[in-house]
Amino acid sequence: MAIFTGIATAIAGALFGGSTLATSLIGGALAFGAKFAVGKLTQQRQGKQKHTAVQGEIQFGGDVPVGTLYGVGKTKGQRAFYAKWDKGNKRNAEVFILANGWCDGLEPYVYIYGEKYNLVAQATIGNEVARYGVERFIDGDGNSAISIRFYDGRPGQGVDQRLVDVTANLGNKWKATSKLSGMCYVVVERYYHLEFFRDAGKGKPDIDFVLRGLREYDPRKDSTVAGGSGPQRLNTPATWVHTKNPAVHRLNYQLGLRALVSGRTLIGEGKSLGQIDLATYFVAMNVCDTLRSNGKKTYECSLFVSGDDDHTEVLKQFDDAMAGYGLNRRGLSGVIPGAPQIPVKDLTAADIPIDRAKDVQFRPSAFERYNHLSGQFTSIESMWNPESLKPVYVNADIAADGRNRQTSIDFLQVTDPDIAQYLLNIRYRQNRMGGKATAPVSRRFGLAVQEGEWITWRGKSWLISEWRADERLRITLVLSETSAEIYDDDGIEPGPIVVPPTPPINPSLLSTVQNFNVAAGMINGAQGYDTPALLFTWTPPDDPTITAVRFVYQIEGTTEIFEDQCTSPEDGQFRTTKNVVSGKVYNARATITTVPDRLRTFTPWMTTAQPTGLQTLLTGLQQLQDDALNRFKELQQEMDAFFRPRLVELLDAFSLEGAVGQIERQQIVATIGDALAQITEERRVRVSENEAMAQLLTYLQASLGGTSARLITEETVRATTDSALASSITTLDAEVDGNLARLIAEETARSDGDGALATSISGVSADFNGRFAQGLVKFEAVAAPTGVDARFSVLLRAGTNQSFKVSGFYVELYTEGGVQKSRMAVQADQFLVTSGNSRHYPLVFENGELKLAVANIGTVNAGLLQSLNGKMKIDLNNGTIEIFS
Repeated sequence: MAIFTGIATAIAGALFGGSTLATSLIGGALAFGAKFAVGKLTQQRQGKQKHTAVQGEIQFGGDVPVGTLYGVGKTKGQRAFYAKWDKGNKRNAEVFILANGWCDGLEPYVYIYGEKYNLVAQATIGNEVARYGVERFIDGDGNSAISIRFYDGRPGQGVDQRLVDVTANLGNKWKATSKLSGMCYVVVERYYHLEFFRDAGKGKPDIDFVLRGLREYDPRKDSTVAGGSGPQRLNTPATWVHTKNPAVHRLNYQLGLRALVSGRTLIGEGKSLGQIDLATYFVAMNVCDTLRSNGKKTYECSLFVSGDDDHTEVLKQFDDAMAGYGLNRRGLSGVIPGAPQIPVKDLTAADIPIDRAKDVQFRPSAFERYNHLSGQFTSIESMWNPESLKPVYVNADIAADGRNRQTSIDFLQVTDPDIAQYLLNIRYRQNRMGGKATAPVSRRFGLAVQEGEWITWRGKSWLISEWRADERLRITLVLSETSAEIYDDDGIEPGPIVVPPTPPINPSLLSTVQNFNVAAGMINGAQGYDTPALLFTWTPPDDPTITAVRFVYQIEGTTEIFEDQCTSPEDGQFRTTKNVVSGKVYNARATITTVPDRLRTFTPWMTTAQPTGLQTLLTGLQQLQDDALNRFKELQQEMDAFFRPRLVELLDAFSLEGAVGQIERQQIVATIGDALAQITEERRVRVSENEAMAQLLTYLQASLGGTSARLITEETVRATTDSALASSITTLDAEVDGNLARLIAEETARSDGDGALATSISGVSADFNGRFAQGLVKFEAVAAPTGVDARFSVLLRAGTNQSFKVSGFYVELYTEGGVQKSRMAVQADQFLVTSGNSRHYPLVFENGELKLAVANIGTVNAGLLQSLNGKMKIDLNNGTIEIFS
């Protein structure tokens, strides 16, 4: 900042006689511009580290960065000490550091063996703040096999005297000076109680603690701060309180967590209140605490951070948790919360100097906008694991963009599903409303507004995202389109309802599969037949020693036994057609195979609710027909879109006059009466911060009365920050008194973050007195994360104004359910295959029938065989033969 203040002083001295106001304005503008640029670069270099409210692994050793928790989170902690004693080492103790700083306390439950256990408060026995036993680990005499002593990290906290005493005669001692001041930690003492461990078949428990993190300073509750009221004081942590307010978290991170003795910053930026824009923070804190229509606070979050984390990335997590943006206003750090504002001024034409350029983009390019947004949040009900939010998409936006453009934003620092869903909707709306403008303004207007405020211009609301001033104090505003509708609750669904998982069953106790059942169904065979099948289902076991599930089944009322097995027990289901016949009710039971072997039992017999179905013939034909017809409809739509607007688009592109960028136009024209000949060539280039484009247009025309011939070409290349496009379009027209012949060729290559596309299309068209004929040949190749697709299609269409006929075919490679497939389809009244030999009749498909003179078939799968005269029928499904006289 000093370098910018020095530059500003020099500029102010030269232009304004050393005015303090001018120095402040210019210095702030320069510093903000530099910090904004550095911030952008830092965000691009930042890795894909996931910041969340969960610390899921035990940390060992001393080479662990200091860390703490803002809000409430689940943690295993850092193991700092271990000792064991008593006969047979029946007792042991561990010390886990949960966070740095003065924390608020433990939530009244923990997770052990993947299951939730409530904590039972007990009387303290020493200097600990709280002491707990664990539910279901307390015997009939009130003795707890697991004891937890909690220390909150307050300055001057006492030593755990119990641990000092029991380890005094051990080689590994807990010293009387080991107070861990400034660190929140727990002492976990365990007693190997036979009832709870050996007899229950359970090993050493790993405990996940749920911690209420740092007590934090809230300036709104400090009466010594302008606008504040209350007992809190910045330098008195005993007055601070715990919160989940994202704006309070952000302020405390910028102030930093400091060491008790040296006072150096351990976590955070270490700023002073004088470097903070408290006015913006007061607003943001109040917005976060405001209750929405569902009775919940607008924004809450929790986050684990460490001293090694990048400040920009951590601040961004707090910003995202309140749908806001970081702000540097005149050198002061602040934040803009996600909430509507009242515009402070209206920008009119009189406020914009006409001699300075402005750049307005009312609608961002398609590459900058998304129409399908998904994300995750941290679900407490799912034992603090990530769960998916309801995806946000609008069909009208997808139609406007021409295709699905999907991305994701995770809110793992948010544990409330409704708040996370609200944030996802806000980010979607902010992305769709992406207008941007760089507008020069008068000094009078510029000095009356500042970053983070809303103004109105051209009937829209705009957020001032950047305030700039040059050496002549000419002010420029960088604006981003916004609206109060972004933050409206209407149309936003509640977050997903997460059902807590059921506690796992101890694998050592499993002798068979759980929740076994059997159902009758049908399965589509390799030749397209529906074949009767049995579906076995069970709960997938969490036990790697179970290597297979074995099934025993029989037709009800019979004694013959059939068997099958599934070698992937984790699937939870298995289908079989082995020895399964039509129209029968089946009984089934199951058991397991284990390595090493152990006691195994069968499940109870289960019965299918209904008989197995009858084998049917080619039920998939209807679906295949629908797929092919839909594809041919798409090809016809492509033909319509290719011929009708193409010439209009080229002419519109040629008529663009005065476009932004440089244009060079050359034209040769000769006319005599109705005779016209012309050649026009136009070159265009355009460059901005986000886009570069070059275009070459050529137009040749010769016409005489009602006769006209044209040749138009358009060649375009374009590059943005995340996409590249190259295209070439050529159209040839010949027309005499309304009779038109046309040929169009288009080639396109496009690549972006979602994939790569290459297309080559050739089309011909002829019109004469209401009769027309058209042909379209198209090659297309697509490579994307969802798969690699390619298609070659030929479509012909001819007719009159009243009716038309279509014929064609396509060959394609496509991806379905992550599997690469191929297909060829033909649309024709008559499909014929011939060897060219007049002695051999052709294969013909016509009027829905396949006609073939001779067939040499190894296996026939069929349902019904009948003679042409109806005298004989063979029903293969039911095993009957009927002969009629």
